[in-house]
Amino acid sequence: MTTLPCQQFDELLARPEPVLALAPMQDVTDLAFWRLMTEYGGADLYYTEYFRVHRDSHLEKWILESLVENPTGRPAIAQLIGNDVPSLVRAARELQQYPVAAIDLNLGCPAPVVYRKCAGGGLLREPERIDAILGALREAVNVRFTVKTRVGFDDAAVFERLLPIFARHSLDLLTVHGRTVADMYRGEIRHDLIAQAVAALPCPVLANGNVNSAAQAVATLRLTGARGLMIGRGAIANPWLFEQVRGLGRREAVAEASGEEILDYIRRLYEAVCAPEVRESAQVQKMKKTMNFIAGRADPTGQFVHEIRRVTDKGSFFEVCERHLAGGSRWKNLQGTPNVG
Repeated sequence: MTTLPCQQFDELLARPEPVLALAPMQDVTDLAFWRLMTEYGGADLYYTEYFRVHRDSHLEKWILESLVENPTGRPAIAQLIGNDVPSLVRAARELQQYPVAAIDLNLGCPAPVVYRKCAGGGLLREPERIDAILGALREAVNVRFTVKTRVGFDDAAVFERLLPIFARHSLDLLTVHGRTVADMYRGEIRHDLIAQAVAALPCPVLANGNVNSAAQAVATLRLTGARGLMIGRGAIANPWLFEQVRGLGRREAVAEASGEEILDYIRRLYEAVCAPEVRESAQVQKMKKTMNFIAGRADPTGQFVHEIRRVTDKGSFFEVCERHLAGGSRWKNLQGTPNVG
């Protein structure tokens, strides 16, 4: 008998081990990336890129592919972003026709193009509006219902107002990125506020933000008491990270990846996300988004990132990668604390 996604989700939360989720990142964590991540151990829980929801919106086909063709064997959650209540309800009902474990509302995206439209993190300026949206979605969602949030728009003091709202709508899971929208990916993570959410809410809480190594993962769990972690940029830069976190939890030594292993990962990533109909220049451009994370970890001086941003074709792309990674001489300790957000 096939296990339903909701049942998978419930079984995952019932386990004693920390839940490890792959964060949704637009134009990065697509179906091809999910497939590749499973080859490195992968996450326990996957979130789609967000579906843009407004009055004239339709569910994006390329994001739906992640749900229909989910290659991970793990539960997948469909994330929505928007502020129009009827449209969000419509999208949530449509998505429940697909194999989703839960519907998630994005209250954390810090991109100006999003928050200026009062969506994503922009909604954190209007707690009453969030209250209305959550109420409507909770009524419309028959699978699990989750939220991903930041601790405020430009002032974390609002977080105390948000917690009773989250509690009122019987969320099944809350993910908290411990920065404000204005912080973007800079500054310290407010572990104290994540811990406050853990103490205040009846639902499980995942901690998000600045988890770039297994050691940081264990420290974050200790500081917050969270049920698990959502990891994005750290896992993109280091696809072994989820397995490293599991290993450290079992008190196993964490092995470092060599430059050659990272170079192999980049080659596999390039082939995984390469579609025959996509021009080489467009493919290289897409890879640059991922390489911002990988190159920054490989060479904190910034030279690797500087060079990779200027390549325009596959040949020069891999020439730069090989020069910085072949032999492993430039590769930095994966257990360090690089500034990748």
